[in-house]
Amino acid sequence: MLTIGCEKENDKEQPPVLTTGNAYSITPTTANCGGKITSDGGATITARGVCWSTIQDPTITDSKTTDGTGKGTFSSTITGLTATTTYYVKAYATNSTATSYGNELVLKTYTGTIPDVDGNAYNTMTIGTQTWMAENLKTTKYNDNTDIPSVADIPAWAALSTPGYCWYNNDAATYKAHYGALYNWYAVDAAGNGGKNVCPAGWHIPTDAEWATLTDFLGGNNVAGGKMKETGTANWQSPNTGATNESGFTALPGGGRYFDGTFSSIGSIGGWWSSTELLTTSARGRYLYSDYSFIYRGSGSKQDGFSVRCVKD
Repeated sequence: MLTIGCEKENDKEQPPVLTTGNAYSITPTTANCGGKITSDGGATITARGVCWSTIQDPTITDSKTTDGTGKGTFSSTITGLTATTTYYVKAYATNSTATSYGNELVLKTYTGTIPDVDGNAYNTMTIGTQTWMAENLKTTKYNDNTDIPSVADIPAWAALSTPGYCWYNNDAATYKAHYGALYNWYAVDAAGNGGKNVCPAGWHIPTDAEWATLTDFLGGNNVAGGKMKETGTANWQSPNTGATNESGFTALPGGGRYFDGTFSSIGSIGGWWSSTELLTTSARGRYLYSDYSFIYRGSGSKQDGFSVRCVKD
């Protein structure tokens, strides 16, 4: 007999809809991630979490977490990872109809950590044949324990032809932990400082050629920037074009301090010194932008303040 105007209740149910959250608090063996379930599909979410694998397109038959039930945002702690390894991660959610997955993210675990003389510890990352700090330098001292001059005053910074460092907007409480310090080139020029090195023992400021080695390994100038930038828009301004951080470099947009002492571009530009002098008043650096996936090989006035990443000897 034909029944009109009636359908099974479960015909209205659909698979869940969700996105994968950015990875954070990454270590050599752990990471945090999560997801956001925007629709339960008309049925209760009975399981949710993240799944991961060293092979693309992981599912719940691979390693996974279980992080409660229901719609909304959830966080997950991933454990048992291997250092210096690339993983593929997706959030998942299950209702009575199906298991759905969020977008796939690339997560690369760190190699280890290295301390500086100030007591700061930095995650490190092996990329190709090189090992880099995966965080910006924060030290206020050279590795022989002598002070790097702190220069907050605008006219004093503009007049410098000797080493100096500062925090963005002279606000260490807001910017130090995440973005590190800004150093002029005189501070990072070990040759001009009688061998004084801002990097921990066994590490050094990368040369222009060492930056090129990193860029080439990541596929060249046009795409390397995206592979180096932290994903999402929590720190980079939208659209953070091309950002995958598949290298694990985790570049952040720490902005800079111009030679005239003013600050600019936090959130939109990250700049890092090389040890390679270009002219008597300028030196080579590398720059990443929120609007582009390329890495730019440029130069800055030696009086400019930029971030620093160290590379292992």
